[in-house]
Amino acid sequence: MQEFILTIDDKILLIINGFNSTFLDTAMLYISSKLGWLPLYLLLLYLVIVEYKNKFWLVLVMSAVTILISDQASVHLFKNIFERLRPCHEPDLLNKLHLVKDCGGSFGFVSSHASNSAAIATFFILLLGKRFKWIIPIMVIYTLLIMYSRVYLGVHYPMDVFFGAILGMAVGFGTSFLFRLTNSYL
Repeated sequence: MQEFILTIDDKILLIINGFNSTFLDTAMLYISSKLGWLPLYLLLLYLVIVEYKNKFWLVLVMSAVTILISDQASVHLFKNIFERLRPCHEPDLLNKLHLVKDCGGSFGFVSSHASNSAAIATFFILLLGKRFKWIIPIMVIYTLLIMYSRVYLGVHYPMDVFFGAILGMAVGFGTSFLFRLTNSYL
């Protein structure tokens, strides 16, 4: 069963990675970059200031905590334990992949990009989604684009990004709960 799942993971990776072009190469590199999302992050900062006024600093601190927990968990609880090679380091796939950039670290399960983006998306959806409902699809699309870009670039398998997103959502739920708890005491 495990071999079957890994084979499907390879096939989906090769389909997504194989549908490439110069335009998509550039777009996916941009989507995977942290600075590419600066306008979204500035919008979130604005909405946090509008919604939480003088307590916006607490949201910023909890945002940093969210990313820190998500990022460290993805590395220390998954990548360093499972040690699953990234597709771009897998000898059997090297001649089949379209690689756009440097591969990164050796291990890819789970994707830190997917985990961090899902954590931030979940955190902000839970904090802002009630008042600003339109932010929900934006944050979902943000996460899905990052997940897709990581597979397209050949640096993660689909299962890496899927389980990375699950981890990130769990972290986002946890830190949003912690924020609400802390906020009620301040």
